[in-house]
Amino acid sequence: MQETDEEIPLYTESELVPNMTADYYLQYNDVVDINIKTTSEELNEIFGIAGGDQRLQMNMAQGAQNGGDIFFINGYTLDENGNVEVPLLGEIELLGLTTKQAQSLIESKLTAYVNEEDFFVRVRLGGVRFSALGEFNRNGNFTILQNRISIFQAIAHAGDMTTTAKRNEVVLIRQYPEGTKSFRVNLNDQRIVESEFYFIRPNDMLYAEPMKIRELGTGVNFVQTFQLAVTTLSAVLLVLNAVK
Repeated sequence: MQETDEEIPLYTESELVPNMTADYYLQYNDVVDINIKTTSEELNEIFGIAGGDQRLQMNMAQGAQNGGDIFFINGYTLDENGNVEVPLLGEIELLGLTTKQAQSLIESKLTAYVNEEDFFVRVRLGGVRFSALGEFNRNGNFTILQNRISIFQAIAHAGDMTTTAKRNEVVLIRQYPEGTKSFRVNLNDQRIVESEFYFIRPNDMLYAEPMKIRELGTGVNFVQTFQLAVTTLSAVLLVLNAVK
């Protein structure tokens, strides 16, 4: 018996699952935006923020248009030793620190030049950079100007996965200050929202493997598969005729 509109619920909902968010520790080649403001115009010129909020807003707008490139140009990149070089303050090692810890470290060094109540420091990541390879509709490196994105947002940014991608075994390669680890993530498991893999971290790499049907050389849809089968059959018949 077919359900009537009155019998079909307006919506259903699942249980609320708390997100698992872990602190991110800065790594080699990370780009950070370090914003320092003081009550001294001379120091502001040294730190390159003489334009104030207006310049920062212009940079942010340009960064949104250029996919985050403005952060690479105007931000600070951790070198092979995990250091950044800040005007006046010199080299500062940020490797293995959170952005909050990096902010506190810069503040402590700044007190040698300015009273604590006369400056403001903000440290943040220059967007989330990640790579998508394999069975994605758009392969490549991407930058999203947000502090946090989910793995599904990252996949959507890469044009979604192809119909032949293994959604239950997506390879995630993640960088840590001490090295690299790889994981196989099942996107079909609802428990992913409560795992450490639900949110993408900077420098993550996603690799979508093809299903067996793709590995065997068949097409991504029926028409392609049929065309390939006809071509293969024709080639086999030609070979058989040549043998005879």
